[in-house]
Amino acid sequence: MGVVYHYGLVDFQSIAAGAAVLASGGGGSYHDACSILQELVHQGWSGTVTVQDYDGATNACVLAIMGSPDAADGLTLSAVQNAISNTVAVMEASTGAALGALIPVEIGPINSLVPLLGAAMSQGAVWVVNGDGAGRAVPELPQTTYTGGAQLAPCPAVLASDASTLVDIESAVLGASTAARVESLAGGVVAGFGGYSGIAMWPSNAGNGFALSGGYIAGTLEQARGLGQFLLQAETPPATAAVADAITLITSRSACAVVANFFITSVTQATSSASLDSGIIRLDNTQDPAQSTETHYLYNLNENLIMYSSASTSPDVVAPDSICYYSESTGRGFSNASDDLALYFDATTGKSTGQMVSVIAVKTAPQLYNTPGVVASFAALLRNMGYAGAMPTA
Repeated sequence: MGVVYHYGLVDFQSIAAGAAVLASGGGGSYHDACSILQELVHQGWSGTVTVQDYDGATNACVLAIMGSPDAADGLTLSAVQNAISNTVAVMEASTGAALGALIPVEIGPINSLVPLLGAAMSQGAVWVVNGDGAGRAVPELPQTTYTGGAQLAPCPAVLASDASTLVDIESAVLGASTAARVESLAGGVVAGFGGYSGIAMWPSNAGNGFALSGGYIAGTLEQARGLGQFLLQAETPPATAAVADAITLITSRSACAVVANFFITSVTQATSSASLDSGIIRLDNTQDPAQSTETHYLYNLNENLIMYSSASTSPDVVAPDSICYYSESTGRGFSNASDDLALYFDATTGKSTGQMVSVIAVKTAPQLYNTPGVVASFAALLRNMGYAGAMPTA
């Protein structure tokens, strides 16, 4: 079983901070994650949640918030708790099995917290698996290790709204043979719910031999907690190179700074019909782009997928390698959600706020890279963005 952890509020805060860097620009808003955890403080919760490796004997499923971070702008604790309780209830009714464990779909400021909040609500009846399906945040369900196991079927996949009363709850139970089909079907449902939704899928129980075993990347929640602890305990914001070194040490994945202390000088974002935010972020080495001598462009689909330099014909970084945000001005990571970007780019003036940002490239987790279909799935997204070049090697 490995090490058993007992995470409290301070650990939740560390996980959100670490995930805000590791998530490659996605996984939910760090600003919202901080607000939600502050609400949890005011709610008076002072317990702990058990976090450990999957035991191969407990009914479990993947639990997340799905959809557009901007649609979920200003996400509250009650909205998340309602989405969790509604989604879990429909999943348990669909499988006929009470859940004893939950696991994140990805690493992200919100989606790393969702199973932890679900376990906290259970008063000890549910624990959390120390892992996730990507070691980063991903735009779509097929870009996870959960797709690699023939026995771990994606369905029933349950989506539920954050309604607070029984009569107002909207939910859908999807049946499909692949995560790609679930993604396609879920897009319309999520849009109908208002742009975001609770989602539970990939159930692991006696019916499939508790097939989650071996189907996830182990240890990633503790990695996010370790990185967040490093950031939160620093007396002054660590240098970008020091954060990259910490990521390498904590995750055993090579990390290096691509650009350090640049400025966000342009943001173009839009929400698609499938409730995904897509956009282009421009980074310059001066606050005034007219004076810039070096420019880079980040293309995202919720998550950062590719980064180009205007001075090069080949990309700086290509997914599935992670393209991670960090700021030496604030000492924190952030996401592409509008409320996170607002600290670094003023949308009303169309100019940088003067807060510096850095980008750290982190190699893909080997298990993600080697999961059949994952690299091809990322490549398909990149082709839709106009990139048809080489993909990163393992």
